[in-house]
Amino acid sequence: MCPFENRRQFAISLCHEAGERALSFFKDRTRLVVDKKGTQDWVSEADRNVELLIRQRLAQAWPEDGVYGEEHDPKPGTSGFDWVIDPIDGTTNFVNGIPAWTIVLAGVAAGRTEIGVIHDPNFNETFAAQRGAGATLNGAPMQVATGTPLHNGTVSVGYSNRVEAGNVIPILSGLIEEGAMYHRNASGALSIAYVAAGRLLGYVEEHMNAWDCLAGQLMVEEAGGRVEMQDASGMIRDGGRVVVGTPEVFNTLVDIADRAWNG
Repeated sequence: MCPFENRRQFAISLCHEAGERALSFFKDRTRLVVDKKGTQDWVSEADRNVELLIRQRLAQAWPEDGVYGEEHDPKPGTSGFDWVIDPIDGTTNFVNGIPAWTIVLAGVAAGRTEIGVIHDPNFNETFAAQRGAGATLNGAPMQVATGTPLHNGTVSVGYSNRVEAGNVIPILSGLIEEGAMYHRNASGALSIAYVAAGRLLGYVEEHMNAWDCLAGQLMVEEAGGRVEMQDASGMIRDGGRVVVGTPEVFNTLVDIADRAWNG
């Protein structure tokens, strides 16, 4: 058995349970309490409730592990293994009735993401990965697209309210110049999972928080794609830039990002 296999299986099961809880709120949004944290940045009672459920299950199963989530205070651990939670990635979609949101859970040890699970309850799709053991979609192996140039595919572009809004424009321009289509569904985690599954060629965002990206980055890597390497512990602390892609387009996406943000 691979290291952390028990945690991977547990994480998949937990994300399914959390997805059922989130769906119960999604189907009854008329009574949903929603607060605004900033521009295009929402949090609902569903986010808080689902994260509490995940934290409770983690505390029962792995009480010595650390837990870091978007909606509640961090809980440092003593085991050397940390869980990173986004209870609902795509809350803007969630509160507006758009079925493009997901449950995200990553496991980190020694500065590396070891486990990643992204569960989409709306379409009953579970994307999962374990370092050294590959990536799966509903249990079947998945891999990034191969042999598809930028001008024949689509790249997803993230938007963060933590940076200048206009900074996304040169990314879109760069993709258009390459003949690529661009895509945004307001769930960065789900978009990165789509890269791992071969549906998108890449994903680019100037700044993401760890709970949005760590799980997906591992999936892309394990599905044969390329990612900008970062220390996972540093991402938990500070967040950072994210570029992932197929081997054929990754270098071009990095060049576009460098010109947009480092020029």
